[in-house]
Amino acid sequence: MVRFKNRWLLVEFLPILAPAPGRAVAPSQEELTSKQVWSALKQSVITHFGDTGWGAVGSSLTIKYFSPRTNLCIIRVARDPHKIAWASVTLLNAIDGRRYIPNVVHVSGTIKQAQLAAIRHNREIVARYRARAKLPVGYQDSYEEYLQKSAQEIEALQD
Repeated sequence: MVRFKNRWLLVEFLPILAPAPGRAVAPSQEELTSKQVWSALKQSVITHFGDTGWGAVGSSLTIKYFSPRTNLCIIRVARDPHKIAWASVTLLNAIDGRRYIPNVVHVSGTIKQAQLAAIRHNREIVARYRARAKLPVGYQDSYEEYLQKSAQEIEALQD
């Protein structure tokens, strides 16, 4: 029996809020979906590596987890062409016309390590939000529920 070896990319999409000339900055109300991320990633692979690159990556590329609140994503790709997927994520600059900066936070060989890194990164993001709002450390807010819910969702992921 042959085992398929994968790489797991933990990616955070940071939105670029650049004002158009003469307009104020308004954050987009539309949330990203995993389907939009997958199709943008597919287009990036085809644009930068052609059909050969998509042929190498396409059969194994899946979005296993995506959080619209933190724009955190876990991507599974086969081990051999994972550098093509990684480069395509890095070269990605827009998803459905909205500009983002992709930040590859972690690359791992097992889903368990990707899950642990995602949970740790979610906690860091929430800590940044709280620090920006100048909230006390013990303050209870909706982010506590979100952290518990997201940790359960991430831990429930299967290979």
